[in-house]
Amino acid sequence: MGISTTTRDGVAEIVVAAPPVNALTVAGWHELADAVLAAGRDPQVGAVVLRAEGRGFNAGVDIKEMQSTEGHTALVGANRGCYAAFAAVYDCEVPVIAAVHGFCLGGGIGLAGNADIVVASDDAYFGLPEVDRGALGAATHLARLVPQHLMRAMVYTCRNVTAAELHHHGSVLEVVPADELPAKALEVAANIAAKDRYVIRRAKESLNGIDPVDVKRSYRFEQGLTFELNLVGAGDEHRDAFVGKGAK
Repeated sequence: MGISTTTRDGVAEIVVAAPPVNALTVAGWHELADAVLAAGRDPQVGAVVLRAEGRGFNAGVDIKEMQSTEGHTALVGANRGCYAAFAAVYDCEVPVIAAVHGFCLGGGIGLAGNADIVVASDDAYFGLPEVDRGALGAATHLARLVPQHLMRAMVYTCRNVTAAELHHHGSVLEVVPADELPAKALEVAANIAAKDRYVIRRAKESLNGIDPVDVKRSYRFEQGLTFELNLVGAGDEHRDAFVGKGAK
């Protein structure tokens, strides 16, 4: 697994490569959070591109790690890691452009939903399979991508939506062929990075300041109910079934 940062002409490009599906471990989520915050603190950076290599943008937490670790350390770690990474995207001092290809599921929604701008490939799709995994979370961030009733339907049914649908709703800026996605994201970022760095940073601060929803507290509330699902055994049952341990 690797998370790399390359900075050029005022744009920091952060690339996640965690085969096979970019489902991040506890350490991976914290590493990503650190990379995003570090990029935003760099005075030479005016915008950040967050993208991934491989089959899809992000498949959420590494459930295999969670189920193979004794006790609740991996579960608590994953919750804290996701919280840190989503908050880092939101708190990054400069605009973050999420470049989404393939699947954007679970934790991927947290990253994309907290990004300032989303561009996507024409094969991209977005969803929250949490209910089928005995968990909750990232509806806070999904609500930033789709209207309220569609968000509720997606949470309850675990259905996915395409990049084209999100473009229709205005939450995806542009949809391009997969091979053009990195260049398009860098183009959008370069346009922002070419502007006055101080002004852009204050613009990010001002937009966060007028947000109608406190995304950190809202997400933490969701996580609290996920802990309840674990206490009653629903979480383990569904995660065991997912990793093939033969849960009932």
